Amino acid sequence: MKDCVFCKIIKGQLPAKKIFEDENFLAFNDISPKANTHILVIPKKHISKISDCQDSDQNLIGGLILTAKKIAAKKNIKGYKLLFNVDKEGGQVVFHIHLHLLAGKKINLEQC
Repeated sequence: MKDCVFCKIIKGQLPAKKIFEDENFLAFNDISPKANTHILVIPKKHISKISDCQDSDQNLIGGLILTAKKIAAKKNIKGYKLLFNVDKEGGQVVFHIHLHLLAGKKINLEQC
């Protein structure tokens, strides 16, 4: 998608502090963290919101969760929250699906 901030990060057109990257997924620190650890895990395939996913995206969605699990293990994070915001009414601001990995004592789920 031409104007998508996350697509621009994937293409290297915008900076991000990358935590993880492979052929399907990218993870980076949120620029407005709502917890001590706040990492966004995104697919490289553009899908605007979870409600736009198709049955064929099942492996991609599972891959987001497994990627978050790998990142948590690598960073030795024992307890954490995983969160999807869906559509404006659900708090979604960037319309490229992304999974929030949140950990630490200060977790503010308002405007996550």
